[in-house]
Formats: sequence, structure tokens, C-alpha cells
Amino acid sequence: MEGTCSGGKDVVHKCHSDPGSAVAEREEGDDDLRASVARGRSTSTRVKSSSRHCPSGTSSRKCILTLDGYSYVIVASPPDHRVTKDDSSLTHTSPGRNGQLSKQGSLTIVRRSSTKKNQNHSGTVAGCPSSSSFADDEVLDAVDLDTDNLPAVDTPDACDKAAIRLRCLLRQLQRGEISAELLQKNLHYAARVLEAVFIDETKRLADDDDELSEVQPDAVPPEVREWLASTFTRQLATTRRKSDEKPKFRSVAHAIRAGIFVDRIYRRVSNTALMQFPPDVVRVLKTLDEWSFDVFALSDAACSQPVKYLGYDLLNRYGMIHKFKVPPVTLETFLSRVEEGYCRHKNPYHNNLHAADVAQTVHYMLCQTGLMNWLTDLEIFATLVAAIIHDYEHTGTTNNFHVMSGTETALLYNDRAVLENHHISASFRVMKDEECNILQNLSREEFREFRTLVIDMVLATDMSFHFQQLKNMKNLLTLAEPSVDKSKALSLVLHCCDISHPAKRWDLHHRWTMLLLEEFFRQGDKERELGLPFSPLCDRNNTLVAESQIGFIEFIVEPSMAVCSDMLESILGPIHSTCKPSDGAQQSISEDAEIDRAKNGSTSSPKRSLKFKIKKPWTACLGENKKSWKEQAARDAELRAQQQQEQSDGAVTTEE
Repeated sequence: MEGTCSGGKDVVHKCHSDPGSAVAEREEGDDDLRASVARGRSTSTRVKSSSRHCPSGTSSRKCILTLDGYSYVIVASPPDHRVTKDDSSLTHTSPGRNGQLSKQGSLTIVRRSSTKKNQNHSGTVAGCPSSSSFADDEVLDAVDLDTDNLPAVDTPDACDKAAIRLRCLLRQLQRGEISAELLQKNLHYAARVLEAVFIDETKRLADDDDELSEVQPDAVPPEVREWLASTFTRQLATTRRKSDEKPKFRSVAHAIRAGIFVDRIYRRVSNTALMQFPPDVVRVLKTLDEWSFDVFALSDAACSQPVKYLGYDLLNRYGMIHKFKVPPVTLETFLSRVEEGYCRHKNPYHNNLHAADVAQTVHYMLCQTGLMNWLTDLEIFATLVAAIIHDYEHTGTTNNFHVMSGTETALLYNDRAVLENHHISASFRVMKDEECNILQNLSREEFREFRTLVIDMVLATDMSFHFQQLKNMKNLLTLAEPSVDKSKALSLVLHCCDISHPAKRWDLHHRWTMLLLEEFFRQGDKERELGLPFSPLCDRNNTLVAESQIGFIEFIVEPSMAVCSDMLESILGPIHSTCKPSDGAQQSISEDAEIDRAKNGSTSSPKRSLKFKIKKPWTACLGENKKSWKEQAARDAELRAQQQQEQSDGAVTTEE
């Protein structure tokens, strides 16, 4: 029988004795059984064998095995054996290849019937395993640990297969029968199954959990908590994001691109044959690589056109104009139109200065962290354009205001990411104009990828997605080998840059804060006129400025920058491990390693524990700004106490 198995592997057949149920049989169980028979192992304690005499004078041998509650009939036929009526009652055989009889003999396996159907209420039948026995000896004996025929890790059947294989591994480890190669192979499969289950469960929980759980009730004043909850959560939203697609990674010649970039980044823009820059603008743009770039100084030097000059400079520095054949005149016209759209509503905060500030901060993330080395040229192009247009034609009011007041924009976008949808739609309408079409030389595939990336990134700036976005990324980074989707990574980067002004130098941050509050107060004035309740922080006569900024830093900005930093280090670590880091990066790594060694009391060489880390200039700024706001909050509280005391004394005097 062993000879028949090894000689006739190609003609092993299997069928089911129950009519019409062949589709329902368990392919994996049959494969394991067939592999067990091929190795000559006993797969069951119940084996019967007999021989039959055929009219042709040759004989067939059969044996019956009971495995996991099923009875299998194995018929071994010699070469040129023709099926008789008696044989057909046992099994269905098929001819060899091309309809000819097999010259090597055949081995036919038939699953006759399931004895599980005859089990009583106690779940036991003589000679059959109980349904409550998950992995008995018969099942474990039939497991082929060496097979590659396993279900995909994200299918329901994978959990069952992984559990059985783990139990089989445990038993063979106890017996000392398992090789290191098989152990590693099966443990790796089980680990991938567990990771797939973890990711699915994380997504389910993230979709259901959209509360402001990070903020304790007594951590901030009620008004500040209400603002955080209404701005950074989706309390009334019912939408669900589509399933994450598997990330697509492309090889990036980061060393070559970095060399080209360094060559371009210090080139004086005024010397190029492209758009001419005023000398004062060129002078300010020399500091473009600094974290706390002064966009207000750029606006003054550029005659209130910061988007036009900064956007043009960035796209030129990264080589996008040449790479995607963007006509310089078309780019200049496009940026001028975008700048006009930002100034249309004369907002104190969401204007062209904010667009330029966010675009510069994105540039810092791309250049100074090395993120550009992970991206293709098209992805860099999409990221820069998304930063430039992310608040195009902002109305100076929140999404909630549009919904509550029933504006045409809210009706158009069904109360879902009202402003973000408009920013995207209106920007692409501008690019449809021939004079502004900076995408005119992209291929159809490039345009589709570009548009998809821009849409994903700008929609992610909707503050109501904040906590869900951070939670998903944090959970992903806890995996042993996280694979970060580029669209989600860039979306988080743009979102963090959009709310990064509290992480800049104090004078810049304080100026941005006053402008934002004035915009909030103007919305409050509109709400008063419309008879609507005040949105949080929009009542100019009753707003705790310092406390709101402390809460914003502690519960929004600091956690966002921390997660973004962890994500960038996870993404860029493998890239930097394959090339020599720059002096600044190497110094940062060495200093961190030295600190870790000092804390742990280790005397080992730091080279073995080096971990890539990016520079984080925002950490110091956040700490200093929070300290300043706390000092301001203490002064404001003292002033309010004095005013209340004066009012109380005045009331007493009046009564007397």
C-alpha cells in the first residue's frame, strides 16, 4: 500500500459517499489525511483492511479508517484495473490523465459517512471522539505541520487551524519530536493569525469608541472639556470608514534623492529662470528649514502673498515642477487663485498665513525627519499640494456651525466633514481650469493616485476624527512588525501640522492663539444674531483663554506629536539602518543611547542598542508654552477673584 501511495500520488482521488455533499467536505482534513497515509503513519486507532477479488483476476485492497468521527474507505487498485459494479458501490474512481487508465495503479479515498450524526446527547459514541474534545490524539496525529496549504491568516478558518497546530506543537515539544524549523514555521503562522485578529478587533473597537476618554472630568474646566469634546470627537456622526487596504511599498532611492535635494535646497531661487522672488522674500525663505519658521515675516516681505512664494519655492525645491512638467506660469496662476480663496472671507486665523504655516511645517516633517526618503515623487507632490489647499475657502466658522445653522454647504455634504469636503472639491475645481491645471501632464494613473491621496489627507484634518485617528495608529504601532499605510501616515502628519502652532516658539504661538480666539468670537457673534447657543470658546465675554490652551496642549497637541514621532521612527528606522545617518542624526542617536545606558546602569557598548530617533524641537516648545499659559491662568484667576471681591464689597456698601 505504501508503494501504491508513493507511485500514484498524482491519481489520488477523494469523494464523499453522501450524494451532493462533496463540496462540503473538509479539504484541509483530507489533505492532512492523505499526507499521513503517504508517510505510512497510522492516523486512527480503528483500522480495518480486506481484499476484494475482481473479475479481471486482479485484486483491490481496501482499508477503513475512522478519523475525527468520519469513516474513510481507502481502495488501492492495481494498474489497468477497471471499475466493476461492486467497486462502484464503494467509491467513484476516475481514469488517469487524458482519460486513460493509470499504468501506476491508483489510490482512492472516500469519506463514507459521519458518525457524529449518531452521537447522543452526552456527545460520545463508542470509538468516536466527543465533540467537546477539541484536539484529541486522532486529530493531532493527522495534522501535517509541514504543509503550506493553510488558509489565509485573516479568514475564520485560520483561527481553528492555528489553535490545532499550537496544540500539536505543544504535544510534540513534550515528546521532543519537533524540529526547530517546523516549530518556527508554525509559530510564525499562528502569530500572524493572532495579529490579524488583533487588528480586526482594534478596528471594531475604534469604530465604536469615539469618546473623549483621555480627558478626566476634573482635569479641565467644564467649558474647556465641552470644547474638546465638540471639536475633536464625532458625537453625532454615524459614518464608518472603509476597510484599510494593504499598504503598497515601493523602493525609494533615498540616498540619491537626498543628494539632489541638498543640492537644490541651498540654491538661490532668485537666480533661477522661473518665477522671480523679491530679495526680502529670499532672505526670509533662508530660514524655511527651521521648526519655528516666522510666516508672519514672510507675509510682510511678500506683500501678503505667502502662499504664492512659499508654495512655489517648496514645489521647486523638491523638483516637482521639473518631474511632473508643471508649467511655471500655470503654477503661479494656481497659487494666486488659491491665495485669493483663502482671503475671500477675511478670516483672522484660517487664511493664507495659516496655509503657508502648515505647508512649511509639512516641509519640515518631510525634510528634517527624512520622511521624504520613504515616499515617491508623486506622494511628495500630493502631500505638498494637500498642505497648501487643506483649508481653501474656509468660512471662518466650524463644521458644527454649518450644521446647526443649516448652510448650503452643510446641505451639500450632508453634515459630514462639511468644510473639509468643500476645501477638496473647490480646489480640484480650480485645477480643472486650464490656466490653473498643474496636473495637466500627469498620466491617468498618476492623477488617480494623486487625487486619492489629497482627498484622504485633507479629510483627515476634520478634528472630529482626531481621537479615532490617534487610537488606530497607536494600536498599529504596538504590533511586533507594524506596516503603516502611506496614506494614513501622511494623513496623521498633515493633521499634526495643522494643529502645531502650540508647539512653535511662544511669540508665534501666542499670536496664533489670539487670532484663533478672535475668529471664535466672531462665530459667537453670528450665533447670537441667529439665536443659536454659543459654541464652546465662542463667547467673547465668558472664555477662559489660558485654561483652554492648557487643555489643548495637554490632551490634543502633545499626544498627537508623540504618536506622530513614534510612527515616523517606526517607518524610518529600517531606512536609516541601511545607510549611514547624518551627523545630526548620529549625534541624537548616540545621546539617547548614552542616556538609556546611564538610566539602566549598563556598561555595554551603545552600538548594539542604537535606535533611530528623530529630532523633536516641538517637545521643548510645548513645555515652555504650557508653563507660560499656567502662569497666565494663575494671574487671570487672581484677577477674577479680585473683581469678585470688589463686586461683593460694592453690593454690601449699597445695602448699607
